[in-house]
Formats: sequence, C-alpha cells, structure tokens
Amino acid sequence: MQVSTIGVDLAKNVFQVHGVDSAGKVVITRQLRRKQVIIL
Repeated sequence: MQVSTIGVDLAKNVFQVHGVDSAGKVVITRQLRRKQVIIL
C-alpha cells in the first residue's frame, strides 16, 4: 500500500483524512478529533 495523495477535510472538532494511491483508489480513511492532530 503506497499513498500518493492525502486529503484532509478540516472541521471544528473532527477531521477526515483520506489517502489515495496513484490509481485513485482510497487506501486509508481516518476520522481524527482535534486533540489527536498535532499541528506544527
């Protein structure tokens, strides 16, 4: 599994993260709460 593109849907409390491969197939989907996201 190799992720070529990552998309992040930013919201107030819950972020949706999607990773797709080079063929455009979704290979990873995660739902993260604001506390779980580290912003540098």
